[in-house]
Amino acid sequence: MFWKKKEKSPPEIRTKASASGDQNYFLKITLLGDGAVGKTNLRRNYLGQGFTQDHLMTIGADFAATEKTFKFDDKIFQTTFQIWDLAGQATFSNVRGMYYKGCFGSLMVFDRTRPSSFDNIENWLKEMNKNSGRGDIPTILLGNKYDLVDTAEEVVPQEDIDALLIKLNKNAETRGFNIQYFDTSAITGLNVEPAFEALGETILRWLKVIK
Repeated sequence: MFWKKKEKSPPEIRTKASASGDQNYFLKITLLGDGAVGKTNLRRNYLGQGFTQDHLMTIGADFAATEKTFKFDDKIFQTTFQIWDLAGQATFSNVRGMYYKGCFGSLMVFDRTRPSSFDNIENWLKEMNKNSGRGDIPTILLGNKYDLVDTAEEVVPQEDIDALLIKLNKNAETRGFNIQYFDTSAITGLNVEPAFEALGETILRWLKVIK
């Protein structure tokens, strides 16, 4: 589903009442980052689909949806995540724009053992914020493949990650949210669930659903 109407920030959120009378919040989110950083396996892990050793290039975009129940500030939030896994290869740069439309937030992924993927994070943010239709939107930064850090020849230094977070949050805070960082592993499941939950909470607070 694509959002056609450009809304002011923070936008109104789409909701649906359940049989019990609770509100179900529909959040379109994107998984972004260079090719082969592990976006698809992070999504598979979150959905309980397991890890695959074979890398299958996402063709433009891949879509999945899941319903989750979150508890923030002693309140229950029934949430449907619409997860758009966007291809990271430059080949697909011309078609990615349409998939950003209407998204409320993103998981921005780089490979802890591939510094070039970290260097491209700001370019990914610019592309997303340009095409979201909402301007700058909540983002969680993920350093994936943390299980390989101890044996890798190259590793993105933690001080570089911290410096980038300080830089990005100077702008994010003016938009009413904070960018958090998690080390993740799609193999071990490290911080996969907390990362998605943090994004959900950040979006709901940004939209002032959590008061």
